[in-house]
Amino acid sequence: MTHAWHDVTPGEHLPSEFTAIIEIPMGSSVKYELDKETGMLRMDRILYSAVYYPANYGFIPQTLAEDDDPLDVLVLCQEAVAPLTLVTARSIGLMTMIDSGKKDHKILAVAVNDPEYAGFHDAAELPAHRLTMLRRFFQDYKTLEGKAVEVDEIEPMSATLPIIEEALARYSAQRRRGFRAFGKSGSKGH
Repeated sequence: MTHAWHDVTPGEHLPSEFTAIIEIPMGSSVKYELDKETGMLRMDRILYSAVYYPANYGFIPQTLAEDDDPLDVLVLCQEAVAPLTLVTARSIGLMTMIDSGKKDHKILAVAVNDPEYAGFHDAAELPAHRLTMLRRFFQDYKTLEGKAVEVDEIEPMSATLPIIEEALARYSAQRRRGFRAFGKSGSKGH
């Protein structure tokens, strides 16, 4: 069986274009997370707040972010994408949250094969209201759980490149050391 995090190639045109693995379809209130041990998806919870994911949400395979999870990605496209679908995506911006005291970067990307979004190359090209909705979702979605998160302003595409490169390098270093004990907690954890 293929492990979604470890066995899927992150792409050939890194760091600006990559394969994204979708965990949560746009419009869902179900929080699915990667089960690190099996590579399958686990239903973590139904969101406590009356909100839904404003974009398809997933991760870049073979990356390890500062929060010890695969690097998160929000993939904008016209349609909700089924969980565990591979999407060729291009980064257009960076949104950084502080969640439980740790930096939690989210790459903002577009689906390369969606004609409505393929022409966007930087977050600043999107309608301002779309960017406000993305930030607001992450500011609000844990409120009724009694958790607060801080969400920074969305940064341009150029800010994504070092974040993606560092996450790829961090994953490679951890893979050399081994993931056996690393992922025993199960899910991604946010």
